Formats: sequence, C-alpha cells, structure tokens
Amino acid sequence: MPSLPHLSGAEIIRALERMGFVRLRQRGSHVVLRRGATGCVVPDHREVKVGTLSGILKQAGVSAADFIAGLKN
Repeated sequence: MPSLPHLSGAEIIRALERMGFVRLRQRGSHVVLRRGATGCVVPDHREVKVGTLSGILKQAGVSAADFIAGLKN
C-alpha cells in the first residue's frame, strides 16, 4: 500500500470528485460526497491527518493507489 500524503480537505474533495463522487451537502466544515450507494464525509480542514484520510478512503470504498492516481489527474 502506498503511503498517503498530507492533503487539505479541498484537495481530497477535488480528487474524489474526479473519481465520480458528487457533493451532496455540507454542514459546517464537513462535506458529504456520494457515488452510487457509497458515500463518505470529508472534513474541509486546512490539513487532514493521514489516519483520517485512510478512514475516508475506507468509508468511500476507494483504494489508496486509486486515490493517489486520482490526485495526479
């Protein structure tokens, strides 16, 4: 498994949107994204910890390699 980078919430949201996720709603600093029946909640913070990012990817059903490939597009 490749190591996950330190990213902001906006960068994570942008990468997930490139992978087909759609922004449903936002309450405060938390954005809810969905793709099909799978969804995830991303905190729109300046820096998201690597463990939090790992949990977001697990919740979204996205592998770390696919996510990193989505970052580079």
